[in-house]
Amino acid sequence: MSQDRRSRPSLYSQIDVAHGALGATGCPGAGDANEGIGLLREILAAQDRQNELLEELLNHFCSTQRQRANELGNWKQANPGLARSCRLAAEALSKVQTEYLIGLTQEISENFETLRDGEFMLNEFIDRFGPRLAHLNGLLQVLSQLSSTPSPANTPNTP
Repeated sequence: MSQDRRSRPSLYSQIDVAHGALGATGCPGAGDANEGIGLLREILAAQDRQNELLEELLNHFCSTQRQRANELGNWKQANPGLARSCRLAAEALSKVQTEYLIGLTQEISENFETLRDGEFMLNEFIDRFGPRLAHLNGLLQVLSQLSSTPSPANTPNTP
């Protein structure tokens, strides 16, 4: 029976840990730590560069927005009567838009099943209401921007 044990291969292998790989500083794992520190430095440098690029991008957008706001302000000062007229037109058109949206939502409520089940009817509905709504929104936006009293949403953010 003792010979059976010797003839079988061992299930566990032996590992010599006394002569393990030592890092450059003579401490185990120091090479890995130095490599990790180097990678962290590279990541930090990349993040610093990314932050610089984001700052440049933000400055570009802010300067463009300020320039646009200045030009619009100059136009409003040069055309105060037209700016007031644009404001009145925007208010009137806003009421028209509200009524249009009421009709649109009623149409959806009344024909929900038909719109859901029929692709043709949905396309007809979109063709009927979509372009008019898009153009109405565009007109309102232009009139609101040209109006004499700027809304808080349209005022530029000054850093």
